[in-house]
Amino acid sequence: MLTELMGKRARWWLIGAAALLFLSVAARFVSRRFVFPTHEVARSESPSGFVEHVLAAEDGVLVHALELPSPPGGRTVVYFHNNRETAESRASLARELHARGVGVLLVEYRGYGRSAGDPSEDGLYRDAEAALDMLARRGVGAQRIVLWGTSLGTGVAAEMARRGRGASLVLETPYTSIPDLVRDAVPLVPASLLIADHFDTLSKAREIRVPTLVIHGDADEIVPFWMGEHIVQNLPHARMVRIPAGRHGDLFARQRERLLDAIASLGA
Repeated sequence: MLTELMGKRARWWLIGAAALLFLSVAARFVSRRFVFPTHEVARSESPSGFVEHVLAAEDGVLVHALELPSPPGGRTVVYFHNNRETAESRASLARELHARGVGVLLVEYRGYGRSAGDPSEDGLYRDAEAALDMLARRGVGAQRIVLWGTSLGTGVAAEMARRGRGASLVLETPYTSIPDLVRDAVPLVPASLLIADHFDTLSKAREIRVPTLVIHGDADEIVPFWMGEHIVQNLPHARMVRIPAGRHGDLFARQRERLLDAIASLGA
């Protein structure tokens, strides 16, 4: 009787463990659609005046990039977009930066726009490396690179800075990590277990030694302003540009000239 009871308990434990494993895998799958909503991002036409690149990432995935080349010996701003953008989304800002004397490379992640593959944290890092490797082969090394990320892209830009791929860094509306974002919205959720892609910039901050400009609106409704403050406090060489009443997507609408001038002057 005791042996039978123990056997039933063991089976229930196994069933419960299997159910938890299934729910965890399912949650991680769903989290990818939340972090990378590619199904909601429309493919757009290529803007005029840009050099188009098709780049092969380390795992063979072909990704898309747009470039306004720098003057000889000049700096290049490498831009990593938000999770609801494509390379074309910042074409207008790229033209205005280029008019200030710097090159701009707009990198498009796998799964977005005209880029192939399915997005993941490691995949986005491979896409970024492919773009930076292309520049390096042309003689545009890290000392001439400004890494700029917006929202999701701040995690990509920060990782490239940690790897020594740029001389300066711009983090626009940065989060501390994706699980932190989830916990801020839904406390007590075991976000680190349920989210597949962490982009944990805060844990890497002490390893990022380049001058960093953090841009954040103090009324951000998506990434709370305190996250930008935490990033600045932990980066050894960071300064904050606080945009009063700035929300998640309107910072350049509020202070366009000031922000473009600040980015263009990095590393000069």
